[in-house]
Amino acid sequence: MERLVKITSEIDNLHIIERIVDDLLASFGIDQVVYGNLMVASMEAANNAITHGNKLNPEKYVAFTFSIDDEKLVITVKDEGSGFDYTRIPDPTSPENIENVSGRGVFLMSKLSDKLEFEDNGSFVKMTFLLKKIEG
Repeated sequence: MERLVKITSEIDNLHIIERIVDDLLASFGIDQVVYGNLMVASMEAANNAITHGNKLNPEKYVAFTFSIDDEKLVITVKDEGSGFDYTRIPDPTSPENIENVSGRGVFLMSKLSDKLEFEDNGSFVKMTFLLKKIEG
């Protein structure tokens, strides 16, 4: 199954992505741990695309693809921004960054997904989650 969604770059639209993740849990019986990881990582990716990529410009869009099969869920997020150097993200767990309010999104996405990839100078993100089905 594949689902495509396009939203304008407004924070209020994060609930659309949250609803889709909820629907995936209900439809596919995704394990609660995977669901939690998927929800947090999806919200971080969406927020980063809206806030940093498209700079909260409601005339710019963020496109999402949710692809799911028996083994994995792949989420792609593409914004209209110029990207960023994803190889030079400061470690939010290091002492000099620990009190920073922002800067944890990519770190969380990398820790919560099974695979994280960037393309187009960072304006395209692909997260892969291995699925564990609920038994019973």
